[in-house]
Amino acid sequence: MIARELLRKIRRIEIRTSHLVNDALAGRYHSAFRGRGMEFEEVRPYLPGDDVRTIDWNVSARAGEPFVKVFREERELTVMLLVDLSASQLFGTRGQLKRELVAEIGATLAFSAVRNHDKIGLMLFTDAVERFVPPRKGRGHVLRVIRELLAFAPKGRSTNLPAALEHLGRVLRRRSVLFIIGDFHAAGDERALAVARRSHDVILVNVRDPAEQRLPAAGLLELEDSETGRRVVVDTSSARVRRLLEQRVTEEDEARRRRHRRAGVDTIEVRTGEPYVDALRRFFHERETRR
Repeated sequence: MIARELLRKIRRIEIRTSHLVNDALAGRYHSAFRGRGMEFEEVRPYLPGDDVRTIDWNVSARAGEPFVKVFREERELTVMLLVDLSASQLFGTRGQLKRELVAEIGATLAFSAVRNHDKIGLMLFTDAVERFVPPRKGRGHVLRVIRELLAFAPKGRSTNLPAALEHLGRVLRRRSVLFIIGDFHAAGDERALAVARRSHDVILVNVRDPAEQRLPAAGLLELEDSETGRRVVVDTSSARVRRLLEQRVTEEDEARRRRHRRAGVDTIEVRTGEPYVDALRRFFHERETRR
């Protein structure tokens, strides 16, 4: 029964995310990320509008007319999804848990990669690396990635991104595109991200729930830190208490953004209950414009 339900979930995500990739993202993904380099393909006669820097002067001199060099991008990339499965992902107030949104985003990125003939790999981590799926191509491999995202039961509850990046540095030698998906509550990741950026293209996908930033007026609430188990009772009927909590979260978010800017990595912000494809599309467009 559990296996059949998991298969239905995988199929639903495959249909939804592959539709989004076909309609909105595949082309933008291709334009946003560079291949490994440019490979010479041929020379052809110069046409109006060609870049004069591509003129092959030796061939042009022999032919008595201008010829240009044509290059082809070596496209194949390796894309790694590094997914935080700490206990804080099992939270959600907008009809889905953060972990469910993480699975959809991971599936969308995976299908975007394989549609462009790139390899996709997966690392699931908490306070330790719990599962590593080596990069491969193909629809069957993407379905395995989705299954791991939906069904893997982690042992740890807290998170340690620096340890995950250190492990990745030992097992992944080739320059890759790293999508790190989590909520980034823990500090102390700036140096590890900066080191990873020297070898890889690093993008953070920050998954949050609106209730983490603004509590409802619901009287006395007992709140628990899902990663540490620490509990505290909060009077949410007090506007002052709600305002102080929101201010603290805002300050922590801004400190996180500064930390990640110093590390030189890009960030995509998404929330449960909101269309994440818009955030991905904007990011790919910004990347394409920068190129």
